[in-house]
Amino acid sequence: MEKSATPQLEFFKSQIGKTLNHTPSAAGNWLSGILLEVDHHHIKVQYTVRPEMCNPGRILHGGIASLMLDDVIGMGNFVAGSEYLMTSINLNVDFLSAAQIGEKLEVTAKLVRSGSNLNHWEAIIRKETGKIVAKASSNLIKTHVKLADLGY
Repeated sequence: MEKSATPQLEFFKSQIGKTLNHTPSAAGNWLSGILLEVDHHHIKVQYTVRPEMCNPGRILHGGIASLMLDDVIGMGNFVAGSEYLMTSINLNVDFLSAAQIGEKLEVTAKLVRSGSNLNHWEAIIRKETGKIVAKASSNLIKTHVKLADLGY
């Protein structure tokens, strides 16, 4: 049975092909990703590595890679259908290769387990060649804050 669309999912579906600069995440908006795909359990966003995203070695900073992973997981979880705000309680990242200024990266996240209080996600950053830059897993826990109370 197909899950019915939520206002959050409908908003993000309307953003496919657009730069994500009007989302609830100010940090994510700074990344200026382009939404490629979104559904209840899957999301894909493209980013271009900019100089201000890099470490002194002029490669993608691990903190920015982590932000990309965390933000895409967060967006995916936002559209997954919870009535309540969920927040990350961990983010486990493996850095596997470098990304250079100007490279386009795709971050894909998928919902692995959806529970009544906890959701588990996995995400991967890939170069256009398919080479993995980093991968992550994260658990998000339900808070007592209703999304409707935040205006979502």
